[in-house]
Amino acid sequence: MNHIITTNHLTKRYKTLTCVNQVSLHIPKGSIYGFLGPNGAGKSTTMKMLLGLTPPTSGTFTIDGKQFPQDRLAILGETGSFIESPSFYANLTGRENLDIIRRILKLPKDAVDDALSLAGLTESGNRLAKTYSLGMKQRLGLASALIGRPPILILDEPTNGLDPAGIHEIRNLIRSLPERYDCTILLSSHLLSEIELIADEIGILNHGRLLFEGSLYDLRQLALRSGFAAENLEEMFLSMIEKDNASGNRRAV
Repeated sequence: MNHIITTNHLTKRYKTLTCVNQVSLHIPKGSIYGFLGPNGAGKSTTMKMLLGLTPPTSGTFTIDGKQFPQDRLAILGETGSFIESPSFYANLTGRENLDIIRRILKLPKDAVDDALSLAGLTESGNRLAKTYSLGMKQRLGLASALIGRPPILILDEPTNGLDPAGIHEIRNLIRSLPERYDCTILLSSHLLSEIELIADEIGILNHGRLLFEGSLYDLRQLALRSGFAAENLEEMFLSMIEKDNASGNRRAV
């Protein structure tokens, strides 16, 4: 299988706290990879390492054949990201906010229209960002990640805080992207029910450790072997987390 992102024993420590512990991921090209775990499991820290926002304490990673840190700028040039709640200039329009990013990235002018179209914001592009609903702000955040059509997207809980209708809209948008322009998506969430509807492959993280990696089919088979109904993967997920917690595995100190 052709993996576009691989990590090898990736670890991040802050003094005595280990936030990410020996994580080895294998993300297939063209897939939506669901990065799953409770709040505080280490998902965001892992994503920040992949984006060069915080350096690994140990371990290595490769993105599209490029090695960090020597190829850091080349990696960033191929990666669009949505980390935490995106911030914008409230008194500028959506289009003007994206144009700032376009100029920083030295992209052609039509990249803004393309990003607005991909995110479903064409009709709202000339409105001030401060008038956007939360769902529209999330779409604008996605548009900023999509500008220039990068081959890799790293999205950290992009539906966080949305109502069910907004979640449905953003989920359908993300699900459509690999087919629309042949990208790979690493998507984090703390809800298996959300990931189950969108992801091709998943990795489950708890206390910074990778508990499972594979397809949803693989997780269903594990559920059956563990005595769970395969159609209720949420119970399987919660059981894995509870079992890991009960085993005494915590972030190393």
